Amino acid sequence: MKTIYNNDITMDPSGFVVLADFVPGVIQEIRYYTTYNFIGERIDGYEEPCALITKEAARALKSAANELAVQGYRLKIFDAYRPATAVKHFVLWGIEDQDIRMKEYFYPDLQKQELFSKGYIASRSSHSRGSTVDLTLFDMRTGREVDMGSPFDFFGEESHPDYRGITEEQYENRMMLQRVMVRNGFETYDCEWWHFTLKDEPYPDTYFEFPVSSEYLRR
Repeated sequence: MKTIYNNDITMDPSGFVVLADFVPGVIQEIRYYTTYNFIGERIDGYEEPCALITKEAARALKSAANELAVQGYRLKIFDAYRPATAVKHFVLWGIEDQDIRMKEYFYPDLQKQELFSKGYIASRSSHSRGSTVDLTLFDMRTGREVDMGSPFDFFGEESHPDYRGITEEQYENRMMLQRVMVRNGFETYDCEWWHFTLKDEPYPDTYFEFPVSSEYLRR
């Protein structure tokens, strides 16, 4: 299946896999399939609560997961591949000034327009290239997410990886995640502790628009 309808946007999923097929122990909470996200509704293009990702990024994540498992942790995924359709949903929401229903939970100290100008939301996302993932650590001993000092998708300085206005333990938790991800081939993002992109991503100039659907991949 290969349908290309723009110079750099394609519907071709042949280079992608279902992450759970590569990393069986991965935990998934795909937020944009739910209403618990910064917009407050399911995001366009998310037809199934599963993480899709390029084969290359999946292999790197498997290596990271194996390293963390020895230390008693599992990866918990919030988002991976994000269709260009979903990013358009974000942008259109940004234009609608009236809709701030989730402000108190995700961006209490910012105006909506600042989410774009400060780099928290992009009009074109690396997620749409298929090798970016949003994730955290899950502690198998406690049965809980590791405390990172701010929740996923909280837009503010508190979520910058190098933010020091948190406890030493929370900061070290961020650094532990960062060290493992970087060691396994990922690059960090200076606004979000949870965001990592494969350094040698296979599609650095291509954005994808097929839906988040394991069925679509397996056709």
